[in-house]
Amino acid sequence: MKNLFKAIAKFQQEVPVIHKGTKGYGYTYADLAQIFTVINPLMSKHKLGFMQTVENDSVKTIIFHHESGESLEFSTSIPQDVKLKGMNDFQVLGSAITYIRRYALSSALGLVTDKDTDAGGEQEKKKQAPKEQKKQSIDDDRFKGALDSIKAGNYSIEKLIETFDLTVKQEKEVEKL
Repeated sequence: MKNLFKAIAKFQQEVPVIHKGTKGYGYTYADLAQIFTVINPLMSKHKLGFMQTVENDSVKTIIFHHESGESLEFSTSIPQDVKLKGMNDFQVLGSAITYIRRYALSSALGLVTDKDTDAGGEQEKKKQAPKEQKKQSIDDDRFKGALDSIKAGNYSIEKLIETFDLTVKQEKEVEKL
């Protein structure tokens, strides 16, 4: 398991917080598509892969190192007899499977995919502090202009990150600076 653990540790040193704000009921989180977009290139870089299958009433998650063949696997139970307003049994099951997949994978890889409001009994505040004002997105033309200003010494990377909600592609370009 030495190769697998070493690869996971390297992966964890590079993977960013994945919180892009998909809205749930009173909270935000990163959905599976957002998680995959971020982790897949890093997993490939570190020769890691994963599989998730549904077996009986559980989601089985397997993390593997494709060079050594080493793997970790575990199962997470899918809650039964859950009723959600406006959803039939199949929709509830699909929702539960997606939820379990997201949290099982996040747990296995040590990902941060939502705001932790459970620690210490704290509750997420409804009003944002002045420093945490909602960031605005930045289109590609304006982003390129900001990069040019940074290169010319007229603007800082910190200010760019503080002001705008960058896409994954834009974050990668900033990292290259």
